[in-house]
Amino acid sequence: MAAPMVRLFSRGWWSSALTPSGVLPLGIRKAHSGAQGLLAAQKARGLFKDFFPEKGTKIELPELFDRGLAGNFPQTIYCGFDPTADSLHVGHLLALLGLFHFQRAGHNVIALVGGATARLGDPSGRTKEREALDAERVGANARALRRGLESVAANHQQLFNNGCPWGSFTVLDNAAWYQKEHLVNFLAAMGGHFRMGTLLSRLSVQTRLKSPEGMSLTEFFYQVLQAYDFYHLFQRYGCRVQLGGSDQLGNIMSGYEFIHKLTGEDVFGITVPLITSTTGAKLGKSAGNAVWLNREKTSPFELYQFFIRQQDDSVARFLKLFTFLPIPEIDHIMQLHLKEPEKRGPQKRLAAEVTKLVHGREGLDSAKRCTQALYHSSIDALEVMSDQELKELFKEASFSELVLDPGTSVLDTCRKANAIPDGPRGYRMITEGGVSINHRQVTNPESVLVVGQHILKNGLSLLKIGKRNFYIIKWLQL
Repeated sequence: MAAPMVRLFSRGWWSSALTPSGVLPLGIRKAHSGAQGLLAAQKARGLFKDFFPEKGTKIELPELFDRGLAGNFPQTIYCGFDPTADSLHVGHLLALLGLFHFQRAGHNVIALVGGATARLGDPSGRTKEREALDAERVGANARALRRGLESVAANHQQLFNNGCPWGSFTVLDNAAWYQKEHLVNFLAAMGGHFRMGTLLSRLSVQTRLKSPEGMSLTEFFYQVLQAYDFYHLFQRYGCRVQLGGSDQLGNIMSGYEFIHKLTGEDVFGITVPLITSTTGAKLGKSAGNAVWLNREKTSPFELYQFFIRQQDDSVARFLKLFTFLPIPEIDHIMQLHLKEPEKRGPQKRLAAEVTKLVHGREGLDSAKRCTQALYHSSIDALEVMSDQELKELFKEASFSELVLDPGTSVLDTCRKANAIPDGPRGYRMITEGGVSINHRQVTNPESVLVVGQHILKNGLSLLKIGKRNFYIIKWLQL
């Protein structure tokens, strides 16, 4: 059989489904069930980037998803997520959304937590070796990633259901099968199926070998374990497709070659694009610019604002990548934006869709309340905010719990919260207009606090000193 080909920038089978303008015909936009429908639809959105192998296989990738071919439906697709941190981040979302699109089309998907492979560290796209993580930390991170994956999957199921029959969503951890393996037995059984020349030829390996630090055996062995993961899922779950970031293509190719040597069967890889910052840096933990999906690390408000701040030249692309909105609806949103760009309609819709997927409806409501409270000085929004929301919104703010004594004044409050210095200077800060409570300036230090004005219905006060110093006060025994 001829060697399979990978064409990274060619117009392959998927392009035949497009009109001359590059838009999917209405019939394919409405249905993901055709042989080319699902894959071509996501290629048109920009979510699916490369396909491997594109040619030279007994069955081609589009045929794998053809409902009309006996035994081809449903398929199983997997994507791996290494627990190098205790949370997913925005950079992981595209791969997760890729899985969701397959699930929505009726296929079964697996999110594989790399509880074993994270101990080695993936060298792909890196200029130096990852910091080694001990087993206890990786285990804790793996449990946190599982919870995060299951939470987003639950939001997807509850809030984005389209009424069609969906496939299953399963979370596995590769530590489950590697814990049973002995090193010598594993190498004796599997090592002979890997060729050193092929492994050394991978771009990620070549790049690291040429770097000043070189490459350790630990990192070099990573692609072998990822290939075995694919083989294990193929054998146990009939998984024939691996999804991954565009920097994973070499590892996916290793998996294809390993499975084909052992079984004679063809499997496939699909990559999604890497999301970069405005400077072109990959978004992620290692780059130091991660936007996390765990609320404790990045609040719903911060996630919402990340997408609100996207520039006009990227928002249409992000709507196609990060949401399930039909392309005609996205086109309509962008047309309205041309007429009223000051309303930032596409950015607001993008932020709302992503925040709802990640944090649920309550998380989206929280993000909107925080936005109103911070940027629109909304007292109504402040009054219904929880302690947690205020702490998330004003992360640098001091938080105090105070007892409201009869006759407590503005001056008393500022001093008890350690917001102003003692003596005449602190007094003058108030009289000169440097203090506000709940977005309202106060200039009389002796004014007695009034519930409903200085103290909100939720028992909180937001004290602001100068332009940037916030203090949150929770009143006890009201």
